[in-house]
Amino acid sequence: MSLPPGLLFYRCATTLAGPLAHPALHFRVKRGKEDALRIDEREGRALRVRPAGRLVWLHGASVGESRVILTLVKALSNDNPRLNFLVTTGTMTSAAMMDKALPSQAIHQYVPIDRPLYVRRFLDYWQPDLGVFVESELWPNLLLGAQHRGIPLALVNARMNSGSMRGWMSNRSSAVRLLRCFSWIGAADQRTADGLSDILRDTVPMVGNLKIDAEADPVDPEAFAPIIAATRSRHVWVAASTHPGEDEIVLDAHRKLLAKQSDALLILVPRHPERGDAVSDLLASRSLAHARRSQGERPDGEQPVWLADTLGEMRLWLAATPAAFIGGSLFDGIGGHNPVEATQSDAAVITGPYTASFDDVFAAYEAQDAVVRVQDADRIAQAVTAIWNGQGASVQAGRAAVAALSSGALSQTMKALRPMLTGTLT
Repeated sequence: MSLPPGLLFYRCATTLAGPLAHPALHFRVKRGKEDALRIDEREGRALRVRPAGRLVWLHGASVGESRVILTLVKALSNDNPRLNFLVTTGTMTSAAMMDKALPSQAIHQYVPIDRPLYVRRFLDYWQPDLGVFVESELWPNLLLGAQHRGIPLALVNARMNSGSMRGWMSNRSSAVRLLRCFSWIGAADQRTADGLSDILRDTVPMVGNLKIDAEADPVDPEAFAPIIAATRSRHVWVAASTHPGEDEIVLDAHRKLLAKQSDALLILVPRHPERGDAVSDLLASRSLAHARRSQGERPDGEQPVWLADTLGEMRLWLAATPAAFIGGSLFDGIGGHNPVEATQSDAAVITGPYTASFDDVFAAYEAQDAVVRVQDADRIAQAVTAIWNGQGASVQAGRAAVAALSSGALSQTMKALRPMLTGTLT
């Protein structure tokens, strides 16, 4: 099948620019953006042996898709314990998380750079029986190469904001060609379902958000006990998944809380733990004594901040607090982060004004008065104080919002994936 002009140009450009990929990767290694020991994976070379038998390949961009991937691995394993899994992501943070969280029958590899040569290496070696892409990271050469090899593909939990939709509509022929690589697409929300249906001129079902159906990570009692010991006598709040620029506002809010509640403890959880040194320097510049989780430290009674610069422990932090500020939301451009895990951990939700990536989720929260919107340090401090005093957003309202959002997304997705694995897709 011939390619539309946009995709033909992309393929030519990624082929001709191929010699630049290797030095570019090494430049990223120097900047701490790539794992020097796993560069081969980014060039399509496997560092692990492909297991015998059927192999399901799941791909997600980064940490945000990890809970969906883990939920699907568990559900597919329950269906068929003999299945093996290949999980690909593109960031060091997600790789570290997957290496820790995946079960023994699953392998993590970095997704190859979308250069035709690298894609061929990757697909020819792994030869997956099914490919499942999560949400919205769609690499043209990777999709086209998989389709060419007859690998059935599904796009699950598809989520696209209005800006992405406009971009796709402006190059509709290329968008249609890529989306037609998928045998099945399930949209996470109605906006995405409507937008993809308009692009394809075919119905794309709205099955619901898999992140809502994802089970909350269990709290490890052994890991949780020292956290409770360090926080039980304090007024605690968590600033979760913060980004550069937000930390300063959060710390200003904490200063205001300390002025009225001297035992206040902020658990500050940067979205990317590799920012730990920079955030620690910021705390020192503000003369805020702190303990660093990455150094094995726990706050004493005099330290007002616990810097949680580690991976895979968000559930522990959220379970230790009545109030959670969800970052990525104080400035335009990131789109916020998912509040559901906070609700599942019995923490009331506070967030900023910019949550476009989760507008369907926050609409349900607002309908239940389950979230407090804030835009500055004063409002954050007021919202945290209200929750400490049993006012403002409540966990019960959050649970009602999550219940309203639940639509059986996992069961509908599994219903679509099963026949793709057995080759009986109709």
